[in-house]
Amino acid sequence: MKMAKIFFQTTFDELLVEFKQNGFPAYAAEQVYSWIYKHFVFDMTSWTNVSKTVKAYLHENYSFDLPKTLWHGQSLDGTRKFLFGLHDGQSIETVLIPAKDRLTLCVSSQVGCAIGCRFCHTGTMGFQRNLAASEVVGQLMAVTVMFNAKVTNVVYMGQGEPLHNFENMKQATLIFMSQKGLALGQRKITLSTSGLVPQIEKLSEFPPVNVAISLHAAQNKIRSELMPINKAYDLERLLKAIKGIPLKAHRFITYEYILIDGLNDRLEDAEALIALLDKKNSKINIIPFNEYPDSAYKRPSKEKILWFQNLLNSRGLVSTIRMTKGADILAACGQLKSECEKLNVWNKN
Repeated sequence: MKMAKIFFQTTFDELLVEFKQNGFPAYAAEQVYSWIYKHFVFDMTSWTNVSKTVKAYLHENYSFDLPKTLWHGQSLDGTRKFLFGLHDGQSIETVLIPAKDRLTLCVSSQVGCAIGCRFCHTGTMGFQRNLAASEVVGQLMAVTVMFNAKVTNVVYMGQGEPLHNFENMKQATLIFMSQKGLALGQRKITLSTSGLVPQIEKLSEFPPVNVAISLHAAQNKIRSELMPINKAYDLERLLKAIKGIPLKAHRFITYEYILIDGLNDRLEDAEALIALLDKKNSKINIIPFNEYPDSAYKRPSKEKILWFQNLLNSRGLVSTIRMTKGADILAACGQLKSECEKLNVWNKN
């Protein structure tokens, strides 16, 4: 018996080629992509403008299965976190973040993570496997279908290191950006990386999206303590690779800087950051540390956070403070960890 392909793995161009090879007209691919990605209708009996032969072909060759929602919860601030079950029994977490003018989905790229950043809850899971492109796209589709809500922005800031999963994340990005489907603009997608230099050097092969670098320290000793990857790719090598990222006019590289009490929030840390970065093309996103059970680090005071930002701004760096969202359900930055066993949700569903 032939195994069906997951539809959410296929770009529009791939579907178009496949349809032409099977004698279907080009417009049939547009019709199907529109029903799926613009109308979010998976029941082919409702596709009034699609021929019976096309439907029969899709039924025989494709599955429209989405990740299974094992659990979801809503924060006091409106942020929602989802625990999605995958076909092999693994699970991932995804976060939906509402704001006044946008609805952002924070998607995972891997089950677990191999980077092992000391401040990150996901790092305690270890690495299990990469997600397929269909599992990345499926996170958005599952949330959209569940809430009939239009996701306007996608950030690759969930579980995992996106550039460790380069080809699958590239495939998912092409699907997100297709004008025949979801049509997310390149400014609406942000890829965040811990600094995987060989893959950063390949970003010219990736669709043009926003790039965010998890920096977190401007001194190698501190960064290596926080992020073991810095021992392989130190700040000098990282900054050299970043200079090679193709930037369009009026675009920045965003540097994420998790502010940790007593570790990287001192005057000398701010001075090192000011000296390290190019003021013209850099933007600092200060992320006050989000504590989680058994975390070794602490969050600085509100006064310290504002002092750090004001110092950077006064010295010519553009910096913002990321508002903490979803901390009460462990949905904030650095708090994600698949808690399938803890919730025992597989047995309940």
